[in-house]
Amino acid sequence: MGGAPDEGGATAPRVLPAGDPASIAEAVSALRAGRLVAVPTETVYGVACLLDAAAIERLLDAKRRPPSKGITLLVDDVAQAASLAELPPAARRLAERHWPGPLTLVLPVRGNVSLPESLTGDTGAIGCRVPDHAAPRALARALGPIPLTSANLSGAADARDAAEVVRQLGASIAVILDDGPSPGGVPSTVVRFRDAGGPPELLRQGAIPFDTLLEEGRG
Repeated sequence: MGGAPDEGGATAPRVLPAGDPASIAEAVSALRAGRLVAVPTETVYGVACLLDAAAIERLLDAKRRPPSKGITLLVDDVAQAASLAELPPAARRLAERHWPGPLTLVLPVRGNVSLPESLTGDTGAIGCRVPDHAAPRALARALGPIPLTSANLSGAADARDAAEVVRQLGASIAVILDDGPSPGGVPSTVVRFRDAGGPPELLRQGAIPFDTLLEEGRG
């Protein structure tokens, strides 16, 4: 399903069932080729690309988004986050308690790791998240950490289904893993750790109360 040229001659995205292993394999192949893939999450649809400067530029162009904002990394588990970022003990406790789930940890990039500035927003930090949905985690399991952001034009309404992804991003997307309408809801809470000993800083209040995270981070 999908893949036919649209009225303007561009190739429409392939819309595939998210729960089918063959769909995941096709999405992984598209990502490896530098293409963009839309995936469901527990709230809205996101769009992912390979952890590569050219692929990230393609993602930003599709969304019409400035590179200064940075992009969250989709990871499959704590170990993937720790492969790229410094994970203080308090951050690790929060990750082990709330991943998969609505928590984004903004962490310092490891000193021996080089990442595109379009990913970090020239901050020296990256946001990491494990969505509570099998499809995006399967992509990260196959490819390692991958950039993931909302599947909409910058500043536009979130895409809640495959049709809305097509309407907003169209032929910029190679594959859409379709799991029907997403439920929406409150986004993840975003907290930042600047160093190993300091407490988390709240960047965005979301589904998990910040007071809860502060308490849990103390151990």
